[in-house]
Amino acid sequence: MTEWARILIPLPVVLPLFAAGLTLALARRPRAQRTISVSALSVVVLASVTMLVLTDRGSGTYSIDVGGWPARLGIPLVADRLSTLMLVVSSVVTLAVLLYSLAQGVADGEEGTPVSIYHPTYLVLSAGVSNAFLSGDLFNLYVGFEILLAASYILLTLGGTKARVRAGTTYVVVSLLSSMVFLTAIALVYAATGTVNMAELSLRLQEIDPDVRLVLHLLLLVGFGIKAAVFPLSAWLPDSYPTAPAPVTAVFAGLLTKVGVYAIIRTETLLFPGGEASTLLLWVSLATMVVGILGAVAQNDVKRLLSFTLVSHIGYMVFGIALGTAAGLSGAVFYVAHHITVQTTLFLVTGLVERHSGSTSLDSLGSLAKRAPLLAVLFFVPAMNLAGIPPFSGFLGKLGLLQAGVDVGTTSAYVLVAGGVLTSLLTLYAIAKVWNRAFWQEPLLDPEDDPRAHGVGGLATATEVGVRTPAGMVVPTAALVAVGVGITFVAGPLFGVADRAARDLLDRAPYTSTVLHDRVPEVGR
Repeated sequence: MTEWARILIPLPVVLPLFAAGLTLALARRPRAQRTISVSALSVVVLASVTMLVLTDRGSGTYSIDVGGWPARLGIPLVADRLSTLMLVVSSVVTLAVLLYSLAQGVADGEEGTPVSIYHPTYLVLSAGVSNAFLSGDLFNLYVGFEILLAASYILLTLGGTKARVRAGTTYVVVSLLSSMVFLTAIALVYAATGTVNMAELSLRLQEIDPDVRLVLHLLLLVGFGIKAAVFPLSAWLPDSYPTAPAPVTAVFAGLLTKVGVYAIIRTETLLFPGGEASTLLLWVSLATMVVGILGAVAQNDVKRLLSFTLVSHIGYMVFGIALGTAAGLSGAVFYVAHHITVQTTLFLVTGLVERHSGSTSLDSLGSLAKRAPLLAVLFFVPAMNLAGIPPFSGFLGKLGLLQAGVDVGTTSAYVLVAGGVLTSLLTLYAIAKVWNRAFWQEPLLDPEDDPRAHGVGGLATATEVGVRTPAGMVVPTAALVAVGVGITFVAGPLFGVADRAARDLLDRAPYTSTVLHDRVPEVGR
């Protein structure tokens, strides 16, 4: 265990950062940049899969102390079933989106975009996501969030259009607010307990005054809730994501909010396991589901519609967390893995639609099933998956969450189950609207006459209408469609991993003893 932990656990963080430095040094050699980026992220995928297999077959939790410092003083990186599963899904998605972006041309520099920016920034984003998933202390988690903020702002404003700069400014302001709340919470946690190590906090937070503990709990939930885009802290997302290039929007939608969800999972299970905020989270999850999907139904642009469905389906994940049961957590973990893949895929398909038709406005789209049948297939499969149509993984994940709610048996849980069913039906309605108007009906407007096309209003970006879509964009998209379908076929084993991860979350002793080295020898000293 010692050797593989020392090598593999830091690799998803260190390798992309090293590759980012190389690609920045090779700013004038785009071919070398591509090779380095693809190679680095491919190695991260292999390392993540290896760690998932080893943690699931082993004791379940392994940790290292960066630089050999003791866990109470240093920076612990922790690999358990939850973190390694998140690493596997996120690394696959980041690699697929990178390949898509290479074919689209984002990495080669659109007009006004320096060729050197995209690759190092994207690799830093990947490192930030991995660092957040592996972090074993609150301050290192904060560092991961700040890495994500810096990288995501650059990616969001690629091209420098007014709409993108405006959206990027909104995103940065909201993210800085989240960071301020989080940093304040960290300072107060340290003042109250004398540590920011999460394993040690799981023990010490139970000893402080209940009122102080509640304040700390709520501060962390607010900070992470902004990152996860839970209602009422989600208004920023639909205005920020749709303006970016398709691959950037796709990776944001797939990963950034899930980092916030992951942090909420750790908060509710490791730091504050008593269920003090479970009722609040239940009602927040209901509001997130319902308000998000009502916003989606009202949209007339595919990117904005998908952005609202993203918000809505965060509510499902928070629902499972709030239940606080093994079944609820298992359903939430499974649904996060499913949703990362499916939501990313849908935004990539939307990018293909935009390239083909010059717009993402439903008024300008139409008859795509006749003119581009492959696009119709690529959209239909993940769309039905997102809507929760049997037998797709979206149906299985929602069924698991709803069954967990029924098993709890409280009035609030039943209300949440009803809200989940309503949200699923409205998701199907919203997706059916896109399917009908974009793929079967005739367009109401010519894209050139639609003021919402080509980036005006910040809803889309200029495209090469009529230009043949590169295979390099289609193949990664089709691969992610296949991954989404594959999750359906391996739902049993994946639910098994999610169940074991949920039990790990509820039984904190192995995590704390491993990180604090009460049970196993120190690694890396």
